[in-house]
Amino acid sequence: MSYERQNIRSMDGYSSGEQPLDDKVIKLNTNENPYPPAPGVQEVISGFDGSKLRRYPPPTADEFRNLAAKIHGVNKNQIIATRGGDELLRLLLTTFVDPLDPIGTTSPTYSLYPVLAQIQNCPVVEVELEDDWSLPTDFATRMNAAGVKLTLIVNPHAPTGKLFSKAQVRDLAETLDSVLLIDEAYIDFVDPDLNHDCLSMINEFDNLVFLRTLSKGYSLAGLRFGYGIGAESLITPMLEKTRDSYNLDLLSQKVAVAGIADQAYAADTWQKTRAERKHLTNALKNLGFSVLPSQTNFLLITPPPDIGLSALQIQHKLKQNDILVRYFSTSRLIERIRITIGTAQENSQLIEALRSINA
Repeated sequence: MSYERQNIRSMDGYSSGEQPLDDKVIKLNTNENPYPPAPGVQEVISGFDGSKLRRYPPPTADEFRNLAAKIHGVNKNQIIATRGGDELLRLLLTTFVDPLDPIGTTSPTYSLYPVLAQIQNCPVVEVELEDDWSLPTDFATRMNAAGVKLTLIVNPHAPTGKLFSKAQVRDLAETLDSVLLIDEAYIDFVDPDLNHDCLSMINEFDNLVFLRTLSKGYSLAGLRFGYGIGAESLITPMLEKTRDSYNLDLLSQKVAVAGIADQAYAADTWQKTRAERKHLTNALKNLGFSVLPSQTNFLLITPPPDIGLSALQIQHKLKQNDILVRYFSTSRLIERIRITIGTAQENSQLIEALRSINA
């Protein structure tokens, strides 16, 4: 006998990228930062007094929120700290969306969105991106017509790497009748010359929340620490009503503070990643691969037609060479591979493996 709710019984769960047990594997499949976190992180971990764990942690992570507010030029009350960015997504759903109310997003998008919607028993309204992976001009109108209560946009977009402009974000916030979540998990890797900073918009729009995470830009994927920045009227109910009690343990809070405090160190890893992104893009193109322009720490590529192998076959052959990349079986991605930007050495080994496969 099954005690699951009907919608849970009929759904598929989120499919994570493969996590190898062998350290010799080059892991380019889950968009982690290839560089270690700031030195202060190790200092916090090494000097942590375990006896402090007998007490509950600060309930709303105020030390982290104060520091993040200072870094981003916002008010502490416009920030909520969460167990990874994924907890923020859950909070948005449970706080602002009734079961059976639709949520909206693009297609393709972050594959966790429809899973969370199914858990909440919400239908998903998806709008296909244009042929060049741009956002359709009538996207917001279509969301409103469908009665969407929460709209989720990854920007820079995953899995394509495309950046939607500040003007597009503003237009969405102005036009949508729903809460708008801009998932900026990869924002730290955007070319700074583009001057892409939308955070001040939270003071203009009461329906706007930005998701940030320490997983990518701060090399702390193993910590599971994220945060939301948004209109105070949206942050307050999540912070005071629907957030789990003591959702972030004490050690995580201390490590997170150390991670974001060293902005100079983090910015250096972002610049190294951008430089390697450019080098890897050129190397892949020289091998005949089609590479989408990216403002993230990954590339979405298409194999050359004369290689005689499908994207899935190339993924398998790379795995035989102890290199993991990500393959998606959905229709518009079925002949593409997503590759995380690694270190210079890892990227060189990837190119050599692809060259041998293509020989």
